[in-house]
Amino acid sequence: MSTQYECLKSPDLYAEAFGIAPPDALLGKEVWPRQPGFFIRKAQVSELAQGQFGLVPTWVKSASDAKLRSTKLAVTRYETMSTATATRDVWLKGQRCIIPMQAFFEDDWRSGKAVPTRIARVDGQPMGVAGLWERWTQGDQEIVSFTLLTVNANSHALMNRYGQNGNEKRMPAILNEGAYAAWLSAPIDKAREFMRAYPAHLLLANPVQKK
Repeated sequence: MSTQYECLKSPDLYAEAFGIAPPDALLGKEVWPRQPGFFIRKAQVSELAQGQFGLVPTWVKSASDAKLRSTKLAVTRYETMSTATATRDVWLKGQRCIIPMQAFFEDDWRSGKAVPTRIARVDGQPMGVAGLWERWTQGDQEIVSFTLLTVNANSHALMNRYGQNGNEKRMPAILNEGAYAAWLSAPIDKAREFMRAYPAHLLLANPVQKK
Protein backbone atom coordinates (compact mmCIF):
# COMPACT_ATOMS: atom_id res chain seq x y z
CA MET A 1 0.00 0.00 0.00
CA SER A 2 0.98 3.64 -0.29
CA THR A 3 3.40 5.19 2.18
CA GLN A 4 2.25 8.78 1.79
CA TYR A 5 -0.24 10.57 4.00
CA GLU A 6 -1.55 14.06 4.66
CA CYS A 7 -1.02 15.77 8.01
CA LEU A 8 -3.74 17.51 10.00
CA LYS A 9 -4.70 20.87 8.55
CA SER A 10 -4.19 22.93 11.71
CA PRO A 11 -2.55 22.51 15.15
CA ASP A 12 -5.90 22.94 16.90
CA LEU A 13 -7.18 19.71 15.37
CA TYR A 14 -4.77 17.70 17.54
CA ALA A 15 -6.58 18.94 20.64
CA GLU A 16 -10.05 18.73 19.14
CA ALA A 17 -9.72 15.22 17.71
CA PHE A 18 -7.29 13.56 20.10
CA GLY A 19 -7.45 15.58 23.31
CA ILE A 20 -3.73 16.36 23.43
CA ALA A 21 -1.72 19.56 23.49
CA PRO A 22 -1.24 20.80 19.92
CA PRO A 23 2.22 21.26 18.38
CA ASP A 24 3.70 24.74 18.23
CA ALA A 25 3.88 24.46 14.45
CA LEU A 26 3.06 21.99 11.69
CA LEU A 27 5.85 20.02 10.02
CA GLY A 28 4.49 20.07 6.48
CA LYS A 29 1.43 19.13 4.48
CA GLU A 30 2.38 15.54 3.63
CA VAL A 31 4.68 12.85 5.01
CA TRP A 32 6.76 10.22 3.17
CA PRO A 33 9.24 7.66 4.56
CA ARG A 34 12.32 9.18 6.26
CA GLN A 35 10.48 12.45 6.80
CA PRO A 36 9.40 13.75 10.22
CA GLY A 37 5.84 13.26 11.37
CA PHE A 38 3.79 13.43 14.55
CA PHE A 39 2.52 10.46 16.52
CA ILE A 40 0.71 10.04 19.83
CA ARG A 41 2.13 7.72 22.47
CA LYS A 42 1.36 6.79 26.04
CA ALA A 43 3.60 8.30 28.73
CA GLN A 44 2.19 9.37 32.08
CA VAL A 45 -0.61 10.69 29.88
CA SER A 46 -1.01 10.58 26.13
CA GLU A 47 1.46 12.94 24.46
CA LEU A 48 2.32 14.15 21.00
CA ALA A 49 5.80 13.16 19.85
CA GLN A 50 7.80 13.73 16.69
CA GLY A 51 9.67 11.02 14.83
CA GLN A 52 10.81 9.71 11.49
CA PHE A 53 8.24 7.90 9.36
CA GLY A 54 9.82 4.47 8.92
CA LEU A 55 10.78 2.31 11.89
CA VAL A 56 14.43 1.98 12.93
CA PRO A 57 14.96 -1.17 15.08
CA THR A 58 17.31 -0.91 18.05
CA TRP A 59 19.66 -3.51 16.58
CA VAL A 60 20.49 -1.41 13.49
CA LYS A 61 24.24 -0.75 13.59
CA SER A 62 24.53 2.73 12.07
CA ALA A 63 22.56 5.81 11.10
CA SER A 64 23.25 5.12 7.43
CA ASP A 65 21.87 1.59 7.78
CA ALA A 66 18.86 3.09 9.57
CA LYS A 67 18.08 5.26 6.54
CA LEU A 68 18.14 2.25 4.24
CA ARG A 69 15.88 0.13 6.44
CA SER A 70 13.39 2.82 7.37
CA THR A 71 11.81 3.06 3.90
CA LYS A 72 10.92 -0.64 4.08
CA LEU A 73 9.45 -0.28 7.56
CA ALA A 74 7.12 2.68 7.02
CA VAL A 75 4.20 0.24 7.09
CA THR A 76 3.88 -3.06 8.94
CA ARG A 77 1.43 -5.91 8.48
CA TYR A 78 -0.39 -6.35 11.78
CA GLU A 79 -0.39 -10.14 11.26
CA THR A 80 3.41 -10.21 11.59
CA MET A 81 4.02 -7.35 14.03
CA SER A 82 4.55 -9.74 16.97
CA THR A 83 6.89 -12.12 15.11
CA ALA A 84 8.89 -10.05 12.59
CA THR A 85 12.44 -9.30 13.69
CA ALA A 86 12.02 -5.56 13.17
CA THR A 87 8.87 -5.14 15.26
CA ARG A 88 8.69 -8.06 17.72
CA ASP A 89 10.47 -6.29 20.59
CA VAL A 90 8.57 -3.06 20.01
CA TRP A 91 5.29 -4.96 20.19
CA LEU A 92 6.26 -6.83 23.34
CA LYS A 93 7.31 -3.58 25.03
CA GLY A 94 3.88 -2.14 24.30
CA GLN A 95 5.24 0.81 22.31
CA ARG A 96 2.00 1.43 20.46
CA CYS A 97 1.10 4.80 18.99
CA ILE A 98 -1.52 6.64 16.97
CA ILE A 99 -0.59 8.45 13.76
CA PRO A 100 -2.90 11.42 13.16
CA MET A 101 -3.68 12.09 9.53
CA GLN A 102 -6.17 13.98 7.43
CA ALA A 103 -6.00 11.50 4.56
CA PHE A 104 -3.79 8.86 2.96
CA PHE A 105 -3.02 8.16 -0.69
CA GLU A 106 -3.36 5.03 -2.81
CA ASP A 107 -2.93 4.29 -6.50
CA ASP A 108 -5.98 3.14 -8.46
CA TRP A 109 -4.79 0.69 -11.13
CA ARG A 110 -8.19 -0.30 -12.55
CA SER A 111 -7.55 1.65 -15.77
CA GLY A 112 -4.15 0.03 -16.23
CA LYS A 113 -2.37 3.21 -15.12
CA ALA A 114 -1.69 4.43 -11.61
CA VAL A 115 -4.18 7.13 -10.64
CA PRO A 116 -3.20 8.76 -7.31
CA THR A 117 -6.23 8.85 -5.04
CA ARG A 118 -6.81 10.69 -1.79
CA ILE A 119 -8.78 8.74 0.83
CA ALA A 120 -10.28 10.53 3.83
CA ARG A 121 -13.19 10.28 6.21
CA VAL A 122 -16.56 11.22 4.73
CA ASP A 123 -17.10 13.79 7.47
CA GLY A 124 -13.68 15.39 6.90
CA GLN A 125 -12.51 14.69 10.45
CA PRO A 126 -8.96 13.49 11.23
CA MET A 127 -8.13 9.80 11.31
CA GLY A 128 -6.09 8.06 13.97
CA VAL A 129 -4.10 5.11 12.56
CA ALA A 130 -2.62 2.45 14.82
CA GLY A 131 1.16 2.23 14.80
CA LEU A 132 4.31 1.27 16.68
CA TRP A 133 7.22 3.51 17.68
CA GLU A 134 10.87 2.99 18.63
CA ARG A 135 13.91 4.89 19.87
CA TRP A 136 17.30 4.01 18.35
CA THR A 137 20.51 5.30 19.96
CA GLN A 138 24.19 4.98 19.25
CA GLY A 139 26.56 7.20 21.19
CA ASP A 140 25.11 10.69 21.02
CA GLN A 141 22.94 9.82 17.99
CA GLU A 142 19.22 9.23 18.46
CA ILE A 143 16.43 8.44 16.01
CA VAL A 144 12.83 8.26 17.18
CA SER A 145 10.73 6.55 14.54
CA PHE A 146 7.33 5.02 13.87
CA THR A 147 5.53 2.63 11.52
CA LEU A 148 1.83 2.46 10.71
CA LEU A 149 -0.01 -0.85 10.90
CA THR A 150 -2.07 -2.27 8.05
CA VAL A 151 -4.89 -4.80 7.78
CA ASN A 152 -6.14 -6.96 4.93
CA ALA A 153 -8.58 -5.22 2.58
CA ASN A 154 -9.28 -7.90 -0.04
CA SER A 155 -12.98 -7.90 0.88
CA HIS A 156 -13.26 -4.20 1.68
CA ALA A 157 -15.90 -2.49 -0.46
CA LEU A 158 -13.70 0.54 -1.11
CA MET A 159 -10.06 -0.40 -0.51
CA ASN A 160 -10.14 -3.55 -2.66
CA ARG A 161 -9.99 -1.16 -5.66
CA TYR A 162 -6.48 0.01 -4.86
CA GLY A 163 -3.03 -1.46 -5.23
CA GLN A 164 -1.71 -3.41 -8.18
CA ASN A 165 -3.73 -6.31 -9.55
CA GLY A 166 -2.68 -9.67 -8.21
CA ASN A 167 -1.32 -8.26 -4.96
CA GLU A 168 -2.99 -8.51 -1.59
CA LYS A 169 -5.04 -5.40 -0.83
CA ARG A 170 -4.05 -3.58 2.38
CA MET A 171 -5.27 -0.50 4.23
CA PRO A 172 -4.17 1.45 7.32
CA ALA A 173 -5.54 0.18 10.63
CA ILE A 174 -7.80 3.20 11.24
CA LEU A 175 -9.04 3.28 14.83
CA ASN A 176 -12.54 4.20 15.93
CA GLU A 177 -12.55 7.51 17.79
CA GLY A 178 -13.61 5.89 21.05
CA ALA A 179 -10.74 3.41 20.91
CA TYR A 180 -7.78 5.79 20.96
CA ALA A 181 -7.00 5.59 24.69
CA ALA A 182 -7.74 1.87 24.84
CA TRP A 183 -5.37 1.07 21.94
CA LEU A 184 -2.51 2.82 23.72
CA SER A 185 -3.08 1.19 27.10
CA ALA A 186 -4.74 -2.18 26.45
CA PRO A 187 -3.00 -5.36 27.68
CA ILE A 188 -0.96 -6.97 24.94
CA ASP A 189 -3.34 -9.92 24.66
CA LYS A 190 -6.21 -7.52 23.92
CA ALA A 191 -4.45 -5.12 21.56
CA ARG A 192 -4.98 -7.22 18.44
CA GLU A 193 -8.73 -6.74 18.81
CA PHE A 194 -8.33 -3.20 17.49
CA MET A 195 -6.96 -4.41 14.15
CA ARG A 196 -10.07 -4.17 11.99
CA ALA A 197 -10.86 -2.70 8.58
CA TYR A 198 -12.54 0.69 8.88
CA PRO A 199 -16.09 0.73 7.42
CA ALA A 200 -16.15 1.60 3.72
CA HIS A 201 -19.19 3.87 3.98
CA LEU A 202 -17.27 6.16 6.34
CA LEU A 203 -14.48 6.76 3.80
CA LEU A 204 -14.39 8.94 0.69
CA ALA A 205 -11.97 8.48 -2.24
CA ASN A 206 -11.18 11.20 -4.78
CA PRO A 207 -8.59 11.16 -7.60
CA VAL A 208 -5.83 13.68 -7.00
CA GLN A 209 -6.09 16.60 -9.39
CA LYS A 210 -2.81 17.27 -11.17
CA LYS A 211 -1.64 20.88 -11.10
